[in-house]
Amino acid sequence: MNKKIKQNIAFFVFRLFSLLIVGVLISILGFIAINGIQVIDWEFLTTAPKEGMTEGGIFPAIVGTFYLVVGSLIFAVPLGVMSAIYTVEYAGNGRIVRFIRMMTNNLASIPSIVFGLFGMALFVNKLGFGDSIIAGSLTLGLLTLPIIIRTSEEALKAVPESYRTGSYALGAGKLQTIRKVILPSAMPNILTGIILSVGRVSGETAPILFTVAAYFLPSLPDSIFSQAMALPYHLYVLATSGTDVEASRPIAYGTALVLIMIVLFFNLLAAFLRQRLNKKLKQH
Repeated sequence: MNKKIKQNIAFFVFRLFSLLIVGVLISILGFIAINGIQVIDWEFLTTAPKEGMTEGGIFPAIVGTFYLVVGSLIFAVPLGVMSAIYTVEYAGNGRIVRFIRMMTNNLASIPSIVFGLFGMALFVNKLGFGDSIIAGSLTLGLLTLPIIIRTSEEALKAVPESYRTGSYALGAGKLQTIRKVILPSAMPNILTGIILSVGRVSGETAPILFTVAAYFLPSLPDSIFSQAMALPYHLYVLATSGTDVEASRPIAYGTALVLIMIVLFFNLLAAFLRQRLNKKLKQH
């Protein structure tokens, strides 16, 4: 068997597996869309649940999910990006950096329910935040921090070394080079990591179960110390227990579809921002 035949066989296998993955994704999305689109209307998106969550809408859960995503990013993005800047630009490749990266990788592999228990012990009980948006946001921020750190590190490493040396040659200092040259060049890839974290945060149930999620709360939260409904936990309750499962199943599919659409919106927004940033970098 010559090399060309082997190459064609390998390409065929890779293409087949790629098509299988796409097919599975389309099947899942199609199933959710077909079952969920029938219940989605303006009332479903803008009203509170009622009648044991078998009627009404999911507006408080949408708002709660938005608060948790934004709150976790406010905590995790600055801390994660600054940690990546330290390890890549300042710390070199010594033992301390290798230890930090090992611990970051270990942190990323911890089950989300462990983060939920930790968040309950620290933020809810020890710091006295109670079941609240701030406790849930900080817990989700810790959950997504390893993703942001690792993707930000890779984004910073991908910036050509010539950018740094050229900036130093023009008289710029270390901090000025990072702020004016390295971060703008790495930002499109950093956004990728942020979007990955948004996808994980918006779909997590276990951490918010212990720190913020309310079973039935038709009113909107009035502060960061209030409980809130969230789409993942709302979907869990609808699909499993605590209500008439058969009557609420269409609402569960609708909730799942809305959650997917929110994640898709953030992905499209990130793609748009990446395109704008790349275009601006090319112009410079």
